[in-house]
Amino acid sequence: MADRLHLDRFVPYLLSVTSNRVSDRIARAYDALFGLTIPEWRLIALIAEHAPITQAQLGERSRMDKVTVSRAAIALTARGLLERSPNHADRRSHHLMLSEAGQALYAQIAPKAIELERRIFGRFDAAELEQFTQMLRRIDAAAQEED
Repeated sequence: MADRLHLDRFVPYLLSVTSNRVSDRIARAYDALFGLTIPEWRLIALIAEHAPITQAQLGERSRMDKVTVSRAAIALTARGLLERSPNHADRRSHHLMLSEAGQALYAQIAPKAIELERRIFGRFDAAELEQFTQMLRRIDAAAQEED
């Protein structure tokens, strides 16, 4: 008889379900506190760390598809949270950076993100979290090698 798949022991399934649960918890908080979707807050955080950055670079860093990145960038620009400037290296794209209002929002978001992380992961000691983080990086690298 063929091997049976048991989802409660299938690591990709467990990883996905857990990731969705954590993301949903964060999404509810960011929606309630700031009116942001997950793609929007990810863009704000990435732009705060890497500005100026193009939408293509945001897609690469976040692993979000072009349409999701574009919609989030349009929404954030419409809210006055992002500014665009020409990309002289590639005239088909623009550099994105946080506006003054975007920087102020990021200053509110960052402490909330850290607080949420502490509430979820505070049950683990520093060595466990470091090991978990390293394992996630190795899993990501292994998945990337499969592409």
